[in-house]
Amino acid sequence: MAKPTIAQKNPYAVELEAGKKYAWCTCGLSVNQPFCDGKHTKLGMSPVVFTADLSGTAYLCGCKHTQSQPFCDGSHSKI
Repeated sequence: MAKPTIAQKNPYAVELEAGKKYAWCTCGLSVNQPFCDGKHTKLGMSPVVFTADLSGTAYLCGCKHTQSQPFCDGSHSKI
């Protein structure tokens, strides 16, 4: 499997809506960061599809190295 491209070294602060499905980009190539736009298909990667539990601001990983996909766990500080 291909390694992800670091889209940015900080998390993306995004507004999520409870009950809504989202697709978080794992490859780092999407122009709609942090969300998937299908660029992963040539890399053999897949987005992380999740449903927001709560409405409000969430911090989604921008470096693509989090162990808490899709949420930032501070991994960017080690890159």
